[in-house]
Amino acid sequence: MDNKNIIIDTDSKKEHGTNRCPKCGASDVTYNIKKGKLVCNYCYTEFDSHDVDGVEKEAKNLKGEKRTSGVKDIKAGKDIITLKCSGCGAEVVINTSESMNARCHWCRSILSINSQIENGSVPDFVLPFKLEKSDAQKNIDEFVKKRQFFANPIFKKEFTSENVMGVYFPYLLVDANCHASFAGKGGHVARSYSIVVGKDKDGNEKKETVYDIDVHHVERSFDIAIDDLSIESSKDKLDKSNKEKTTNVINAIMPFDTENCIKFESNYLVGYTSEKRDVNVDELSDKVDQSLLDIARYSINSDLTYYDSGVSWDDEKLDIIGKQWSSSYLPVWLYSYQDQKKILHYVAVNGRTGETMGSIPINKIKLTITSILLFIISFLLPILMLMFLKKLDIKNLPPVILFICLIISLIISLGFYFSKNSKYRNKGVRHKYEVETKNEVSNIKRKDNLVETLTRQSFSTLTGANNHRVVGEYMELKKDVDDEKGE
Repeated sequence: MDNKNIIIDTDSKKEHGTNRCPKCGASDVTYNIKKGKLVCNYCYTEFDSHDVDGVEKEAKNLKGEKRTSGVKDIKAGKDIITLKCSGCGAEVVINTSESMNARCHWCRSILSINSQIENGSVPDFVLPFKLEKSDAQKNIDEFVKKRQFFANPIFKKEFTSENVMGVYFPYLLVDANCHASFAGKGGHVARSYSIVVGKDKDGNEKKETVYDIDVHHVERSFDIAIDDLSIESSKDKLDKSNKEKTTNVINAIMPFDTENCIKFESNYLVGYTSEKRDVNVDELSDKVDQSLLDIARYSINSDLTYYDSGVSWDDEKLDIIGKQWSSSYLPVWLYSYQDQKKILHYVAVNGRTGETMGSIPINKIKLTITSILLFIISFLLPILMLMFLKKLDIKNLPPVILFICLIISLIISLGFYFSKNSKYRNKGVRHKYEVETKNEVSNIKRKDNLVETLTRQSFSTLTGANNHRVVGEYMELKKDVDDEKGE
């Protein structure tokens, strides 16, 4: 890309301190979730934040790499700053890693961070809460209610959705204008039919379904504009391998309607908590580029429906013509609970859409006992039925029958155990950015040539088919330059 790292100044240019109503000058301004506006609690004037100037709204128009001033690198040791109250002149210390606003202890005026500061804690945008706390509580209550039977008894006793908190989490938003090109092989099932593969012990023919697959050389090249790929910018939330926290739950309630983000105004944060971004753009660059390629790979699948056996791409290339980085606070209603093993569980609700996902501490003893009982029942029931129907003693049952019953009962009991454990923990859930990120494909160029026909294939899927793979989700963060210097 040309013209790398063009900086878009999104600073509000307001001084830190008291935010005032544009009509009466009062400092008691809060966000009214029902009206979706900032409201002066003195004169009841309603107003909105302004749009951010200079940010390209159409990804297809991007050229070069642009970064807003809200994604500047994190500066260590600059979390503590002092705000001067314009109401009474008092100075109030604030820790930006914990909060973006405070209240003057003398005149009670609300003080806020307004312009962007060097520690990277102030984003460009904010997406205000749309879902009220009471609605979030209903979603959480319903989610937990469906998981009552195997829930930890201490958790059930202590659970109350009254403890839910509204939190603004930091995200980086990436727009990209790209050209993608893919080349490989695509398979189409020409026909399926049965063939005789032998005989059973009674002399009957054993048949197997096989497939004839037409293999084509396939090429696709196209332009793709990708809007608001949303990346968590907290190392804690990006660490999906963390065994002490079910951090993936936060990721799974996406996507957000980020097209409705507005210019950051600290008054939107009054009454809510927030987290500070602690990941720099350069640490995420490789992960983001691979995620953009994932989106491109999935986007062209709608043009490959003929290849019902799948496509095996041998060559994948994504030329990024333009890319834009910005930062935003996105709203989450969050219930958290730490169990006896110090594992932190979450139930999270998207503050805009109501999408809910969570992790509930499970009663492993109860689940294990139930699974054992299920094993015993599923093992004995078919044996007892067979003995009754055939009027046989258990000693006369063929060993192969007992072995088959044993295997089936093991599969049933273990499947039950792991499915319930998965339902309660939800460790594997994630945001499917490859299909949920908005994108627009244009100027598709196609090449399809029949190469060969594979006959009598045991499987209908082409060997090596990879057009539904995801890579970016599982990439590690790029090593931060400052970390390397510090080693």
